[in-house]
Amino acid sequence: MAESHAGTEVPGDAHGAKGAFPPFDSSSFASQLVWLVIAFGLLYILMSKIALPRIAGILSERSAKIAADLAAAQKAKADSDEAVASYQTSLIKARAKAQNIAAETRAAVTAETDATRKSLEADLSAKLAAAEAKILATKQAALGNVNGIAVDATTAIVEQLLGKAPEPQTVQSAVNTALAN
Repeated sequence: MAESHAGTEVPGDAHGAKGAFPPFDSSSFASQLVWLVIAFGLLYILMSKIALPRIAGILSERSAKIAADLAAAQKAKADSDEAVASYQTSLIKARAKAQNIAAETRAAVTAETDATRKSLEADLSAKLAAAEAKILATKQAALGNVNGIAVDATTAIVEQLLGKAPEPQTVQSAVNTALAN
C-alpha cells in the first residue's frame, strides 16, 4: 500500500494500516486506567502531605499577621484619638489662658491710660489755673495802668483845652465814673 522510498518508512507500514491515537486505542484502556489511578493517588498523597499543610501554614500565618496588624491599627487609632482629645483640651486651655492674659493686659493698659489721662488733666488744670491767675493779674495790672493812663491823658487834654491843669481828684473821679459805665 504505501511505498517506501529510499529506505524511508512511513508510519503505519509495520502493521499494514494506520494506527489510532494511543489514548484512544481500546487495547490500552486498562493499562491507562491503572496508571491514572497510580498518578492520581501519588498526586493526592503529595498534595495532602506536603503542599496543603504548607499552604495551610501560610494562610494561618497571614491570618495571624492580619489580626496583629488590625490590633496594632486599633491601638494606633485609640492612641491617636487620645492624642487628639489631649490636643483639643490643651488648645482649649491655651485659648482660655490667652483670653485671660488679653483681658488682664487690656485692664492694665486701661488703668494706665486712665492714670495718665488723670495726671495730664490735673497738670492741664494746674496750668490753666496758673494761666488764668496770670491773665487776671495782667488784666488788673492793665486796668490799673489804664486808670493811670486815663487820668494822665485826661489831665493833659483838659490842660491843653483850658490852658490850666485840673485838680487830680476831679480828674480821678471823672475817669472812675467813665470806666464804671
